[in-house]
Amino acid sequence: MQRMRVRHTTTYHYKRPVSFGEHRLMFRPRDSHDMRVMGTNLRIAPPPAETRWLHDVFSNSLAIVTFDRPAETLVFESTIDIAHYGASAEDFPVAPYARTYPFSYPAEEAPDLNRLVERHYVDGEHRVDAWAKAFVHEAEDPVDTVGLLRNITQAIHRDFRYEVRHAVGTRSPAKTLELGTGSCRDLALLMMEAARSLGFAARFVSGYLYDPALDTNGTGDQGLQGGGNTHAWVQIYLPGAGWVEFDPTNGKMGGGNLIRVAVARDPGQAIPLQGTFTGYPDDFQRMDVDVQVTTNVEGEG
Repeated sequence: MQRMRVRHTTTYHYKRPVSFGEHRLMFRPRDSHDMRVMGTNLRIAPPPAETRWLHDVFSNSLAIVTFDRPAETLVFESTIDIAHYGASAEDFPVAPYARTYPFSYPAEEAPDLNRLVERHYVDGEHRVDAWAKAFVHEAEDPVDTVGLLRNITQAIHRDFRYEVRHAVGTRSPAKTLELGTGSCRDLALLMMEAARSLGFAARFVSGYLYDPALDTNGTGDQGLQGGGNTHAWVQIYLPGAGWVEFDPTNGKMGGGNLIRVAVARDPGQAIPLQGTFTGYPDDFQRMDVDVQVTTNVEGEG
């Protein structure tokens, strides 16, 4: 178990005071057996007129914030303390019948997984299909399920260039495959659709990455891609093991370094922060994002 603190600050700068519309925040991690939220603090400036919390259709914790005063700067600062029990090793016992690929999901689970198996993005020339199926053809017979998914995860890390990209939206998997580069959310979406093309149930995950190299309290000896910002990866459902974490940006399996905030069927449903402002088109100047994840946080067990 590791104690971690996530401090996530987003600051919007405007040329002159503007009015703000409703903002939707996904900052609070999901409590589970492998991660417990020990404390939270949310600071917003200017102070909001109202903040209300709800659970969305995926049971993600969502804050809806409204404002009643204009400002030149808008700041969201979230501090979360967690106890993390996730394992980094590939320690997930897959049901015997699912250890080799292909397999079928049980009849009692299939109805709940069907929308997460369906393809969501157009692949008119079947390039994503062909790319994913090449891993099956290259594997030994019988095809090891975990080995197949490991190879896809590591291939994205090895063959695609990671880029920090703050543009709104996520590239289509076909576009990411064509360019050979992408942000963590682009690479996660590519893997998600590739896994779906092979019949796996997969969902998108947004959250944070603990990188020891960026932790002044840690060992500083690892160095991962995606630290210092929000992060995205994939969960794939494996019978017997449940939802298993795959981080294609770093070529890793398991969730020891990953802090889940939101899971969704599509990336557009797991945006950490979104909102609107009213003003002139050139009023917006820039957005600054700073994410710090540190360990050795004091608190109760």
